[in-house]
Amino acid sequence: MTTDVNPDTREPEPGFIPLRLALVLTAAPAGTRVRAFVALTKPRIIELLLVTTVPTMIVAERGLPSIWLIINTVLGGTLAAGGANAFNMYIDRDIDAVMDRTKNRPLVTGEVQPREALVFAAAIETLAFVWLWVFVNLLSAVLAVAACAFYVIVYTIWLKRTSTQNIVIGGAAGAVPVLIGWSSVTNTVGWAALILFGVIFFWTPPHFWALAIKYEDDYSAADVPMMPVVQGHRSTAAQMVAYSLVVWALTLAFWVVADMGWIYLLVAMGLGVAFTGGAVRLMTITDRQQQQSESLRYFAFSITHLTLLFAALAADQLIGWGI
Repeated sequence: MTTDVNPDTREPEPGFIPLRLALVLTAAPAGTRVRAFVALTKPRIIELLLVTTVPTMIVAERGLPSIWLIINTVLGGTLAAGGANAFNMYIDRDIDAVMDRTKNRPLVTGEVQPREALVFAAAIETLAFVWLWVFVNLLSAVLAVAACAFYVIVYTIWLKRTSTQNIVIGGAAGAVPVLIGWSSVTNTVGWAALILFGVIFFWTPPHFWALAIKYEDDYSAADVPMMPVVQGHRSTAAQMVAYSLVVWALTLAFWVVADMGWIYLLVAMGLGVAFTGGAVRLMTITDRQQQQSESLRYFAFSITHLTLLFAALAADQLIGWGI
């Protein structure tokens, strides 16, 4: 005597996408699929990286570089950053499913399958290297791929789940676009570019820790040792103050080394006061709800801080009013 098995309850064969999911993917509108793959690249993060690239090119050129050079550098940098972010989502899909902030990412919802994401990431990262090598220069191409490797291997695979210094060290990858911007124009990396690298490197911890304070419960649930989870709000905020002071000092050092004008100097001084003051204010708050509210406000301002600082870089060179 045999018993019929309900086909909906059978386990799928290893290596095959379940029939129901395959039908969903097939039926999904093309636009939805495209948006899902674009989401893998984390476009908002890429926007912030590009905000630093173009002004750096303007300073390196001491004026406006070739429009084609800007377009090719921006396109190559976008592909490189997008590939790194897609690799990051592929690796972190398990913890993304646990965190409220990331639970709607394409690999969690099933809009994109892991193998698809991996192939997509490798493809656009390879294209980024080739594009930058052919249309910009080899140094910029190597820097872009090196940043990807550092972000994926050092930050995502090694440090993110093991150390409170994850974002401190891993943040170096996000500072590389200024080196790419500088090298695209000069085919070298000079002291001025290295100082800008330092500005973003030291800006990243207070920027990201502010977000981590807001989503501390998320990181705790995913067992990710972000600084607020391990050392608490006050210790994290105190370190944010220290890092903001270093950022301030480096922005002023850049004014000297790069021979910038008074437009940049005044903006850098004002932003330094606000960036440091915000961290100090966050350190003094004891109420949990207020901490989260203020940390989110500081996170938003940190983006404004970086955007205005690099806008001042460009304006200083394009307007050309010396001090």
